[in-house]
Amino acid sequence: MPLIQVKTSTAAPATPDVQAMLKNLSAKLAQHTGKPESYVMTAFEAEVPMTFAGTTEPACYVEIKSIGKMKPEQTQAMSQDFCTTLNQSLGVPTNRIYIEFADAQGYMWGWNGSTF
Repeated sequence: MPLIQVKTSTAAPATPDVQAMLKNLSAKLAQHTGKPESYVMTAFEAEVPMTFAGTTEPACYVEIKSIGKMKPEQTQAMSQDFCTTLNQSLGVPTNRIYIEFADAQGYMWGWNGSTF
């Protein structure tokens, strides 16, 4: 059930570019977590009013959630990979991207009428 949600203050790229970015993020998240991509969900929201460091220059806020325990070396590698990807896809400088990593307990995540 890995999930990556991207919120950015920038305008959305063209729909095919957004779809390509989400597919790329999905594949990368599956690889980083070792979970089947068939369980990965991605979400994208553009033009979210936000500030970072007291300015309204382009910024991103990203949430990554996964059942189980993410290790420090995992989150470090994901931070580097996803910041680079979002910089290339959206033009947001990597020093204006925050990523929140959250471990989820299976019974706190519902799917298909049940929980994990």
